[in-house]
Amino acid sequence: MLLQLRLLLQQKGSFKRFLSTPARVRFAPSPTGQLHLGGLRTALFNYLLAKKTGGQFILRIEDTDQTRYVEGAVENLVRALDWAGLTHDEGPEKGGPHSPYYQSQRTELYSTHAQQLVDSGHAYRCFCTPERLTKTRELRQKQGNYIAYDKHCLYLSDEEIKENLDKKTPFTIRLR
Repeated sequence: MLLQLRLLLQQKGSFKRFLSTPARVRFAPSPTGQLHLGGLRTALFNYLLAKKTGGQFILRIEDTDQTRYVEGAVENLVRALDWAGLTHDEGPEKGGPHSPYYQSQRTELYSTHAQQLVDSGHAYRCFCTPERLTKTRELRQKQGNYIAYDKHCLYLSDEEIKENLDKKTPFTIRLR
């Protein structure tokens, strides 16, 4: 957010002009338990910026990790925000023009955009298994190297990519 703020300030020329532009900000907690103080602070900063600029404060639920999902956590998050006086303008229970507000319900939209990135050459499919990634990371740690993905799948041939897709090998999208 700070980098975006800096870029906006450079484009707009001044902080005063920045604050005159309505900000559309979001708070996106994971429904994995109770709202903690750090999350509340983030929500407060976003809420204050939205209200100061006449913008909108959006609640989006980051529920893509279903293994950590806690039943009732969304309702507790909303109650905690309401208790703190941080009323959101759009969100799961309120709706709005940019729904859905659950991350897991936006996968089709994200898939479309991810495919555009692949088609334009700005991203590629990575078919590496979690086991391969762990093994590579551990090896790099032992060597004292920076722990980063080795871009193994960036160099796959078109034939190898097609073969993986035909086998329905799970993949993720990585930026080049």
